[in-house]
Amino acid sequence: MLEIEFTIEPFIEGAPGKHVTAAVAAVEKFGVVVDFGPFGSSFTAQESNVASIVGSLLEAAYGNGATHVNVHVGPQKQ
Repeated sequence: MLEIEFTIEPFIEGAPGKHVTAAVAAVEKFGVVVDFGPFGSSFTAQESNVASIVGSLLEAAYGNGATHVNVHVGPQKQ
């Protein structure tokens, strides 16, 4: 399993825009639970699915007005 952490800009405290909510929804369509945080979000996924999930996240974010997306992929934290 891999852990994927992501942040999507522009960042508006307490009011995530469609660029954020659409990206989270795109990830959740894969049956993944997103830990939605105030400054970044994360989820875990099988290594074989990560490219597809992150691709959908990026499409949804930029397709809804994101100006920058930061994605970090690493081993799942124990």
